[in-house]
Amino acid sequence: MARSAAGHTGAEKRAGWSFLAVSVNNSLYTLNAFRPSNRFRLLFGWSFFASWVTIELAPFILAVEVLLGAWFVKRGALRTAPGRAGMVLTLGTCVGMAATIRQSFRARHEIRQALRDVVEVDRADPLPVRWERRVEFARAGGRSLRMDILRPDVADGVGGAGDTDSGLPGRPVLVQVHGGGWVLGFKERQGQLLMREMAARGWVCCNVDYRLSPTATFPDHLVDVKRAIAWIRENADELGVDPGFVAVTGGSAGGHLTALTALTANQERYQPGFEDADTSVVAAVPFYGVYDFTDRNGVWPPDTQSMFLAPVVMKCDPDERPDLWADASPIDQVHAGAPTFMVIHGDRDVLAPVEDARTFVAALRDVSEQPVYYLELKGAQHAFETFASVRANAVIAAVGRFLDGVHHAYVTGPGWVAEPDEVREAVEERLGDRITDPQPISGS
Repeated sequence: MARSAAGHTGAEKRAGWSFLAVSVNNSLYTLNAFRPSNRFRLLFGWSFFASWVTIELAPFILAVEVLLGAWFVKRGALRTAPGRAGMVLTLGTCVGMAATIRQSFRARHEIRQALRDVVEVDRADPLPVRWERRVEFARAGGRSLRMDILRPDVADGVGGAGDTDSGLPGRPVLVQVHGGGWVLGFKERQGQLLMREMAARGWVCCNVDYRLSPTATFPDHLVDVKRAIAWIRENADELGVDPGFVAVTGGSAGGHLTALTALTANQERYQPGFEDADTSVVAAVPFYGVYDFTDRNGVWPPDTQSMFLAPVVMKCDPDERPDLWADASPIDQVHAGAPTFMVIHGDRDVLAPVEDARTFVAALRDVSEQPVYYLELKGAQHAFETFASVRANAVIAAVGRFLDGVHHAYVTGPGWVAEPDEVREAVEERLGDRITDPQPISGS
């Protein structure tokens, strides 16, 4: 085989340059995983997606990097300068992926430490579960609103948190609100890990539809979530659930609606035609939610308000209806009577920046009589629990214990009421006192 003056064959040259090209590409993905950006309109969508996939699939990416490196080495890439440069970059990528994996495992370790003193209260073995799909709960705006119900697949009143043989009034309910930027999203594809966890613990989980923009205008989305809660309570006997204990959760836009649902219980303006229905919840668990439509921290991607929220979701500018934009901002709805919250957010979130979560938690803690727990995940991106990763599984288990703790306080409290002291004592007994506090906010 002919060799160049430098002693390289044509195949080795091609392998070297190919190795360098692949290594540069992979290094950029790794760098983006550590420093995702939302400051450039044309790039932040790519930056989020690439960062999200790279972080949550880091173990697989590391394995691919090792295999690719071995493949190129076998083909003589290291005999060329480009190939050696590619190897340096590949080693850097492997170090970055290893650090990302370590962060995921550290999250699990930190949560385990927080839960180290947990004693399960009458926790049975995980129950089998079954789906009831596309159950209509309302009609609004000319469309049918449906929910998917995941429940324990056991005889009524047997096992888990809602064992009616123990004298409890029925199983606790978890309402799951999907995300998708208020314009898309599928209940069938979101919240699955948490719903399966809670159903196996004895809960009845309802993944609900709501009208979507641009056809829907705020507060239509919120109204529909409240319709679902009202329907669940109205049909509690048929569902075998306790109408007095409803919790709500959701991610992204669903996290936004989760927070608003919890903070605007029984407000008639959000309950047209069902003003007398009870739409309160006992606990709220928003994942990577949006808490401030007005962007008072100045951390959103450029033109989010003018090019998306105003024309698509709100149908007005902030200057035209500041009251409506405040109504859509959970941070402006905090009050002393808020239910127990567990707010979960990743510190690398570029779609819903973590600064807003910190500000919201601080504001809610200032006024709420109920506990407000905040779990900030180091190295986590938006939608981090979509994959059953190490981090996601650890967080889902922690949320399960949190919700069980609140439910335990509810059923052991006086008159089936979740009193603040009872909730705090039960949750802190089960979670410890090491859930992270909000980090300092720049300029505050």
